[in-house]
Amino acid sequence: MSKVRIGMIGTGGISHLHARQLLELDEAEITAIADPNPDSRDSFVSKFELQDVKQFDDYKEMLAQADMDAAIICSPHTLHFYQAMDVLESGCHVLIEKPMTCSSEEAEQLIAAAEQAGKLLQVSYQRHFQPEFLYIRQAIADGLIGKLTSINASLYQEWKQMTTGTWRQVPELSGGGMLMDSGSHIVDVLLWTTGMTPVEVKPQLYQQGAPVEIDSFTSIRFAEGAIAGLNIVGCAPCWHETFMFCGEDGAIFYDNGKIMLRRLGKEPIIPKLPQQTTNQDKSFVDAILGRHEVMVPGIFAKKVVGLTEMIYQAAGYKPY
Repeated sequence: MSKVRIGMIGTGGISHLHARQLLELDEAEITAIADPNPDSRDSFVSKFELQDVKQFDDYKEMLAQADMDAAIICSPHTLHFYQAMDVLESGCHVLIEKPMTCSSEEAEQLIAAAEQAGKLLQVSYQRHFQPEFLYIRQAIADGLIGKLTSINASLYQEWKQMTTGTWRQVPELSGGGMLMDSGSHIVDVLLWTTGMTPVEVKPQLYQQGAPVEIDSFTSIRFAEGAIAGLNIVGCAPCWHETFMFCGEDGAIFYDNGKIMLRRLGKEPIIPKLPQQTTNQDKSFVDAILGRHEVMVPGIFAKKVVGLTEMIYQAAGYKPY
């Protein structure tokens, strides 16, 4: 395989990040796009000068007619499961935007389908490739701050203001509110960096008059003994993201991309971060080419789905 031929399902917002990263790769080629909105397709084609790609209204027609090795799914959340199943059935590998699915049952079915088809399934959690979170994960694994005792993970965003009138506030398409959407990245970081298993959640959800939840505040207890606070606030004036990982021997603070290591009675340390060597799209292409295993597999992404589901169920909340 000289080039991995890729089709895009959905040409809005996040698909542009994937396109930009794919176009940096000599071994990848966008050969087809599918989106029911012709204006969205035209904007995508014009922005990336892809006038020769095949365009489709219906992704199923693209899967049947276009020459493809893989597809990237950038559609509303509740469509991910069925579209990914169709991609796998067509004989293509699949990279899915977050969340992988909107239920654990769907996640399990999708993982099984990928294994049966012998195709790769990757989920697009970009934090797995970013230096700050690579450092945090390795520092925790190395015991740099001792055994974890507590974590606080928070995201503030003008999500309600930005998503009013869009599919993200339509429960049948979004599968939930900000927790299911931007909050999925924070849940991902919480689980991936710590490797811990949530066993109990106590949430409070607030819709603020919207069709889906805007704010959620959740206390979490892990099997390993640590506790956590997960705060996802969707009616804020700006984006602000913070994490605090506290252990028996110190703590790591993350504040909008800046990291500090603290120990009792010692001066703060600004650690040297590792270099970023890949991203969600390059790693997907490299995995298809057999250079390494899938770096964000479905079996991990199912854990993010599972914790999100636990929170909604504990709150008695049924988004759709």
